[in-house]
Amino acid sequence: MLESYVTPLLMSYVNKYIKNLKPSDLQLSLWGGDVVLSKLDLKLDVLEQELKLPFTFMSGHIHELRIHVPWTKLGSEPVVITINTMECILKLRDGVQDDHESGSSSTSRSASDSVKAQAKPRRLQQAAPSDPDLPPGYVQSLIRRVVNNVNIVVNNLILKYVEDDIVLSVNITSAECYTVDDAWERAFMDITAPELVLRKVINFSDCTVCLDKRNGSGKIEFYQDPLLYKCSFRTRLHFTYDNMNSKIPALIKMQTMVESLKLSVTDQQLPMFMRILELVIALYYGAIGAPRDGDADEGSGPIRETVAPVPGMDVEEDNQGMARPFSSSELYMQPGGPDDQMDEGWVSWAWSFVPAIVGEEDEEGEDGTYHQREPGSSPSGTQQHAQPRDPVVSIGFYCTKASVTFKLTESLSESSYYSPQKVKSREVLCLEPEGITIEVLMMGEAFFDCQIGIVGCRAVCLKGIMGVRDFEDNLNRREEDAVFFMCGETLSAKGMTYLTNSLFDYRSPENNGVRAEFILDATNHKETYTEIAGMQRFGAFYMDYLYTMENGGGKGSVGSQDSPALAKEEPLTPVQESSTKRLVVGPLEVRLHSSAVHRILKMVACAMDHEYEPYCKPEPELVEERRAPATPEELSSLEEFIPTRLTCLTLLKVCITVSVAEFNLLHTLMPVLMGQKAPPAPPSVPAFQPVRPLPALRFQVERVNVEHTVPMYGPELVGLVSALSQPSDNLLHHCYAHCYLKVFEFQAGLTCQDAAGTFLPLLPIIPSFSTALYGKLLQLPACWTKRSPVPTTECIFELPHFAVQATMAQALLLQALCQSWTHSLGNGTPQALSEGLLQQVFRAPGVKSRSPSPTLECSVQNVELKLCSRATVKCASGTVGAVKVCARTPGSEEGSKEKLVPLIQGPSDTRELHTSRWLNEIRKPESLLAPDLLAFSVQVPLQGDDCRNSGAVLLVSVQGIAANVDPVVCTWLLHQPHRTGSRQQQQQQQQQAPAVVAMAMPLAKRREDEVSVGSTPLAKQPSNQASDYASSPVKTKTVTESRPLSIPMKVMPISTAVESWSTSEERMKALIAHAWDAVKRLTLQLEVQSCCVFLPNDSLPSPSTIICGDIPGTVRSWYHNQASMPGTLVVCLPQISVLSAGHKYMEPLQELPFVVSKPILEEGDAFPWTISLSQFSVYTLLGQQHSLSLLEPMGCTSTLAVTSHRPQASEGRQSFVVCLHVDLQPVQVKCSNPQVQLLYELFLSWSTTWARLQKHSVLRQTSGAPETPQGAALTSPVRSSAGTVLPDASTCSPSADLGSPTEGDSVPAGDDGPFSDTVTLEQKTSSIGGTSGKVSLWMQWMLPKVTVKLYAPDSAAKNTEICVIAEMEDLSASVDVQDVYTKIKCKVVSFNMDHYRCRQGQDWLSGQYEGLILQCKETAVSGRGCAERGRLWRSDLILH
Repeated sequence: MLESYVTPLLMSYVNKYIKNLKPSDLQLSLWGGDVVLSKLDLKLDVLEQELKLPFTFMSGHIHELRIHVPWTKLGSEPVVITINTMECILKLRDGVQDDHESGSSSTSRSASDSVKAQAKPRRLQQAAPSDPDLPPGYVQSLIRRVVNNVNIVVNNLILKYVEDDIVLSVNITSAECYTVDDAWERAFMDITAPELVLRKVINFSDCTVCLDKRNGSGKIEFYQDPLLYKCSFRTRLHFTYDNMNSKIPALIKMQTMVESLKLSVTDQQLPMFMRILELVIALYYGAIGAPRDGDADEGSGPIRETVAPVPGMDVEEDNQGMARPFSSSELYMQPGGPDDQMDEGWVSWAWSFVPAIVGEEDEEGEDGTYHQREPGSSPSGTQQHAQPRDPVVSIGFYCTKASVTFKLTESLSESSYYSPQKVKSREVLCLEPEGITIEVLMMGEAFFDCQIGIVGCRAVCLKGIMGVRDFEDNLNRREEDAVFFMCGETLSAKGMTYLTNSLFDYRSPENNGVRAEFILDATNHKETYTEIAGMQRFGAFYMDYLYTMENGGGKGSVGSQDSPALAKEEPLTPVQESSTKRLVVGPLEVRLHSSAVHRILKMVACAMDHEYEPYCKPEPELVEERRAPATPEELSSLEEFIPTRLTCLTLLKVCITVSVAEFNLLHTLMPVLMGQKAPPAPPSVPAFQPVRPLPALRFQVERVNVEHTVPMYGPELVGLVSALSQPSDNLLHHCYAHCYLKVFEFQAGLTCQDAAGTFLPLLPIIPSFSTALYGKLLQLPACWTKRSPVPTTECIFELPHFAVQATMAQALLLQALCQSWTHSLGNGTPQALSEGLLQQVFRAPGVKSRSPSPTLECSVQNVELKLCSRATVKCASGTVGAVKVCARTPGSEEGSKEKLVPLIQGPSDTRELHTSRWLNEIRKPESLLAPDLLAFSVQVPLQGDDCRNSGAVLLVSVQGIAANVDPVVCTWLLHQPHRTGSRQQQQQQQQQAPAVVAMAMPLAKRREDEVSVGSTPLAKQPSNQASDYASSPVKTKTVTESRPLSIPMKVMPISTAVESWSTSEERMKALIAHAWDAVKRLTLQLEVQSCCVFLPNDSLPSPSTIICGDIPGTVRSWYHNQASMPGTLVVCLPQISVLSAGHKYMEPLQELPFVVSKPILEEGDAFPWTISLSQFSVYTLLGQQHSLSLLEPMGCTSTLAVTSHRPQASEGRQSFVVCLHVDLQPVQVKCSNPQVQLLYELFLSWSTTWARLQKHSVLRQTSGAPETPQGAALTSPVRSSAGTVLPDASTCSPSADLGSPTEGDSVPAGDDGPFSDTVTLEQKTSSIGGTSGKVSLWMQWMLPKVTVKLYAPDSAAKNTEICVIAEMEDLSASVDVQDVYTKIKCKVVSFNMDHYRCRQGQDWLSGQYEGLILQCKETAVSGRGCAERGRLWRSDLILH
């Protein structure tokens, strides 16, 4: 009786997967209780149907199959199915990459094609195919107990995947599945009330994963280390049913636990491992999951190369939304309709195995059928039968500790030629995460959630890298030095939170007899699983991916309720889909020292060393024409809800430390990363010795938020919206991909790692600041070609406050840190640092520096930048609120406060600073509501088919700036760290200040005449003695030995070709051509307010009563309140205004894009430019409220015109004509002895400073400058012009009109003349003029009057001053530069010199001879005047 029901049940499964099996022989063997089948072949087509993945089974064999049925104890002992040695080999399916290598399976797969073409709902296998009626009562219960307690044992399971030269093999020694009780112990169980629970366990023993490379003949020459070696893990399954008669469990929980997971990847395996990861990603996104041509029905439409988007699967924007179970075709108007032959996604594929995993038999019929929806069918309304409620499935993976070790391999030479090649591997890097959790919760296709968490993770350097043995065991280095990446917490501190509510947690509901409750609502899920909750459970990393699909009313989920059948013509209810990814990275610290950087870059270089073709190449965007416009109902539905994908990334408390390079071999790695040929490795690398103290630059950020939003069905949505004449802002907003970046409390500073391995407190270089960036990108721009006003990209940047502060010693240390990475000495030897520099930068608390250095601070406030791009134009606008630069000088005496010296202030009200009257007037303090320092808008047209596009537009406005060129700037630039003393002095300092010595051990001793501070340091000379790591203790570098001069080389590959004069000429041609293209149709509006520069001969610190950084207020306070105000030269630079022709004033800050009232369409119409300069003046402040003017306020008005002649086909170059006319206002210069003394003092001070700076800069450049190439002697390209024919003077035209060419233009400029061999400067300049070829320049200056007044005390009379006045009137000058000549003409109408005397308290009176010294006029002078002049010239007193 029992045999008639159990035997067909077992035979149905065995016969389904095994080929050429005789049912009669199997049935007879089963009746005996045991059956043994040997050398079985699997049905490959059935396996491919079950997997539904783009893989082909090349072979599948079972060495032995044993089935044991205890007929006499079926109610108490399980049926045992044992498989000994099962091997399967897979490859990518035909049509994906390669053709079939196995022709035997093609016939069997034809059957699968016909089965798939039928597109019937998947049903479970029938329990008794020959008998549709199942026995009632006891027999049915007994059969259920037998099925629930079947034990499956697999010994020696071998799976292989081959592709190109990759062979991936998985070998599991033993796998066993059996039923357990509530304590998870092996038992014979049944589903009983009230729990209605079934538990199973699957144990996997000794799982080994190998990844090897095969040659062209398919043979593996040598075997690599296994990726995973003998790893054991266990899986617990927990099924909960609603009632005794349920065919499908209501809750399914499958979770796997691994205690230790150790992965190993060699440099040769890394490219293959990355290839496998690419395959997994391609399968995830459906890039290679498309069905073959034979899989579709005949006559069906074209099948798109993608799988249907499903919960948990984010496909590309151009391959999504084709077979969703909702009215996407109604909403997005797909041209071809939904593809019914579409493959299912990976979650639907996994979901289809739920009944098979449960193992519950199903009957054929109306009541017991579990309906699986056909691809492309509607979720409700098209089913002929009521759909049962989808079960809740929970899948979990847990790992206590894991490690990923990266190894470098090297071949070992063998003595025998025929011996196999051997490879030796060396560990260099290890990644150690712990507390790993992966949990998936899903219910049908309406709810999917995936959570991934890591409690802690760290990365450790091992052994050596590239010949540098920096972490050998015999070096006895601390473990903390090897760790360069730390994130999260340790399991000992966090506990077992990663197992919360899992089947391996004794506190979970399932382990306490309570039915588990799951949150299947999106709102409650987001409220429960927050960022804080994820960090509390894990600590290092937390990811939550949530996908939900609800009906339009927002109540319930699609597929989660029973719904009656609906008529086909009834409209489908739209559903609302949402996809949210939230990623949180906990507190992490990254230490980028030489050991870590070289290992990371070596891994990247090894990963790039392959020739694999990508699985899928990006296809060009295809613009599909829509068949019908969207209806108002569809538009209203879209306005209400548009499905989007949201990705959020949060970084918490990130700390990145970049240390000085202890060794540098990047010149051998960077060319490989840049795609160039790798240079030869250095023949020998010096012995590694850790450097202590080790200066470093540290970056810290409190929080970083990144949000990315993209439409879920981009192509369909864009196709619909782009066809609308006036789409709404909401629809346009969802046609973009949006990205938000927010950075909170970012700061950077210097620190130092001492001999104990601890880091000193941070010395801030960039104080804490926050910033934000927003950008959006239009999806499928090809669909918007007819909608040019729609922006394609847009970006907004905001920076409320940013500051940089540093002393000169800190700046030099930063320079040395950067050079240690950018320059290499070839053999990896580290570059030395100055001991005094380190001691001055990192001073111990309470230790006062002998020569304190001022700190320079620069701050920028309220920076806003906006970029916008359209199909026809690119535009940008922005503002800079304020810029301030100041210097903080420490007090000269002990206990005195530091002084603040303002250097640059902007904006500053400089409208009244052109004269000294503002010092005696009431000046309002700088307002917080002052206009922005800089405001600009720029718009550049793109080159298109329409050549009538308007030219570029540039609107710029710059407010006033006040600058104080204080001598403290010289102090900062010329500051040098003090030199260290002798060894005895150092020992005394060590005894007096041990904290200083522990912090700053000597690194180098150099003489100042050998190399200057801040120059590229000299490296240590490698010792000639052999070094034995086994016997040499760890040493700290203290003294740099003398060695020959070695020039560091740059680690980045650059072109070393010497450019000839012709190459430079071509580059100059291109530069001039691009410059002319930029300005020939430029609408320009430039406004620059006056910049007032104060040059004191002594420091001017800001008083405490003045607003910080107010330079005019500081000067005014010193002018009135300080008796000893240092002499100050004030230079008030002019206000500048530039307007192009025909342009009317516009506000400099415009909304993008903007329109100009009179756009410039033709080339050259932007000229002439009108340039106005006003209020340029110079005066001096001499203390005691005494001010003298040097240059009275003046200005000028200029007109600039540029025209060009486009060359004809026969001509080779383009011609330019540049005309400049300048009308100057009267110039009045005054000078006296105190002013001359002040000018001399300032000139002497700054010339000395400049000479010292040049000396230091030359010394710094000698170490890094490349040698001059041979044969590249510096010769002047300009030859003598002697022998050339001078042009006729009649060709000069000083009175020519503006822009009119002179006769010189007609002089031929060919090279066939008799003097063609002689090259003049003008001819060489014109040849450099680029595509310009001929350059004609005409300039004219008009100056009505120049007055120079010289004041001096009269040595012959007390309290008397003498003033000599020189006046020139009606000055004019013109310069005419043509292709073959240059003409200069100057004209002065009159020139007079007079002298005056003034007694104290009296007016100025004319001196002797009516104060006349010299008089020159255009007209004749009278005779009496000549006689007077004669007496004047004979006067010894006046001449003296």
